[in-house]
Amino acid sequence: MVNDDGTAKASTGPDTDSAGAAGGGKARTKSRGRPRSFDRETALEKALLAFWEHGYEATSVSDLTRVMDIGAPSLYAAFGDKRSLFEEVVRMYGTRHGSFTDRALAEEPTARAAVERALCEAATAYTEPGHPHGCLVVHAATNCSTPEVEKSLRDRRNANIAAIESRIRADVAAGVLPPATDAAALARHAGAMIQGMSQQARDGASREELEAVAEIALSVWPRTGTHTG
Repeated sequence: MVNDDGTAKASTGPDTDSAGAAGGGKARTKSRGRPRSFDRETALEKALLAFWEHGYEATSVSDLTRVMDIGAPSLYAAFGDKRSLFEEVVRMYGTRHGSFTDRALAEEPTARAAVERALCEAATAYTEPGHPHGCLVVHAATNCSTPEVEKSLRDRRNANIAAIESRIRADVAAGVLPPATDAAALARHAGAMIQGMSQQARDGASREELEAVAEIALSVWPRTGTHTG
């Protein structure tokens, strides 16, 4: 727990001072308000939902202090400025909500299987109740006038596409995919589908509708390298 001024919460006794006059002044207790404590993790989760729903630019510090239930001095003391808070939110989002593509690439035996799993998990993650629909990394920089924020999210999206491309190239080298496979274009296609599904979810598409889109997206993948027909 931290105090509402961003410092660590500690238990202290009342402040006293001496009346100081010789001949016996009374000790008196000074009444001083103690900073209200708050749970940092809970406050961060609330900030995540605000940025996820409204984006970086449209979420003001006033909005953040309201949803996090803390004062502006507390926000700055505990999290730094708005951009620093957003960067921490994005890291939390990646760990809790946005790591399904990385897991699929690490755990599935082929690039196609990994992309199939990522698309199916995106259909679920982008439409499940309890949080805003779609992907924070795709939408949070919409109409953003802060270049550093825009670049940070763009780099994350491009890193996902690069990881997919690397896996596709590995499958081409192993003979799982044909030698003529355009790894860059196929990876870009997969990234476009995942990002597009995010927007569709924001527009109200259901999980089942997105799963149908994923199935069609997979139909463009080339046959295995041993296929000659």
